[in-house]
Formats: sequence, C-alpha cells, structure tokens
Amino acid sequence: MAGENSRGSIEPEKQSLLNQHKEKHFTAGEIVRDIIIGVSDGLTVPFALAAGLSGANATSSIVLTAGVAEVAAGAISMGLGGYLAAKSEADHYLRELKREEEEIISVPDTEAAEVAEILAEYGIEPHEYAPVVNALRKRPQAWLDFMMKFELGLEKPDPRRALQSAFTIAIAYILGGLVPLLPYMFIPKARDAVAASVVITIAALLIFGYAKGYFTGNRPVKSAFQTAFIGAIASAAAFGMAKAIHP
Repeated sequence: MAGENSRGSIEPEKQSLLNQHKEKHFTAGEIVRDIIIGVSDGLTVPFALAAGLSGANATSSIVLTAGVAEVAAGAISMGLGGYLAAKSEADHYLRELKREEEEIISVPDTEAAEVAEILAEYGIEPHEYAPVVNALRKRPQAWLDFMMKFELGLEKPDPRRALQSAFTIAIAYILGGLVPLLPYMFIPKARDAVAASVVITIAALLIFGYAKGYFTGNRPVKSAFQTAFIGAIASAAAFGMAKAIHP
C-alpha cells in the first residue's frame, strides 16, 4: 500500500460513517489455510502409518518410535514446503513490482491506457475515469499499487509470511500427528492400541473437518464426514496392505 503521505483525504461526513460502521470479515485466511494443511496431513499420515505397522504385527513401541520419527520428519518437510511456497510468492511479487515500476517510467501513456481499460471493465465511462487516470499519473506510488492490485491481481505479501507459514504448518502437523499415536503410549499391544487409535483419530478428524468447514464457509457437517472418510480410507488401505504382505 502507498504511504500515508500519498493518500488523499475524504469528507468528514464519510469518514464518520466509516468510523461508525465496523464490518466483520474473516481475514485470517492464510493462517487457517496453513493450519488446515498441517493438521490434515498430521492426522492422516501418521494414522495410516500406525495402522499399517499394526497390521504388520509390530509392537506398540515400534509403532510409537516409527510414528514419532515420521511426525518429526513430516513437520520439517511440511514446514519447509510452506516456507518455500511463501518465499516464492514474495519473490514473484517483487519481480512484478519492479517490472511494473519500470513500465510506468518508460511507457507511461501505455500504462495509463491500461488503467482506463481496467476502469472501463467496471462500466465506468471515459469522462468519468479520465480524472482518476490523471490523478494516478500524479501519484506514482498509488499508480503502482493500483496496477499491482487491479491489473496483476497481486497483494503485497507480509515479509514475515514465509516464517509464519513454516512454523504454523509444522506445529499444526505435530499436534495432528500426535493424536493417532496417543493410544500406543499407554497400550502395549498394538492390536488393542490400533482400535483406540481409530476411534480417537476419527473423532479428531470429525471435529477438525467440522471446524474447517465452519471457518472456510463450507457446510461443516459435510466437511466433517468428508475429512473423516478420507482419513479412514487411508488407514484402512495401509492396514490392508500390511496384512496382505505380512499376514
């Protein structure tokens, strides 16, 4: 966004209306997305691994050791993936910002025509958008921000986003991954522990799926059953394959 010194002011009456009107929008979409990615994989992958090892007649201690190792490796891998994705997004924004800034300097008339084209797409007539185009040409930073947002559809990323994404995904993965392993910490026989793990993990998947649907605006109940179904299929497949290979 442009600095405060490059922004215009609005009429006091309109400012008063804005101050009185507080809109309630959910603005933590990126954080929720990272949590969903981390918890979803964290619940499903260790759950399937534990079920598979249980199907191969491994002891609870072996299942727990392998599960904890997988959770640690998975958290690092998922966190690194989140970091690289956010870093790539920030690098892409900076490249496009530099290119757009150069174009505003080298071909200002063409860029002004692009502003006019964008405004015309909203049904604004030439005599209406001409003052807007001229006003932006006098404010290079505001012009640059306008082109980045409305021509390229890019929002300036938070410089802390990469690290935040990495830690959020990693921690969410660990929290999700420990759930299916809990029974193996207290039940020595893996065949008994796997039954408890299934119950606990399916319940966690239902709760997580419901919360995911609620925060993303989808039908929570449907989201809950879809999430639990995917986790159940993954664990059943792993258990079945292990049984087939190691009866």
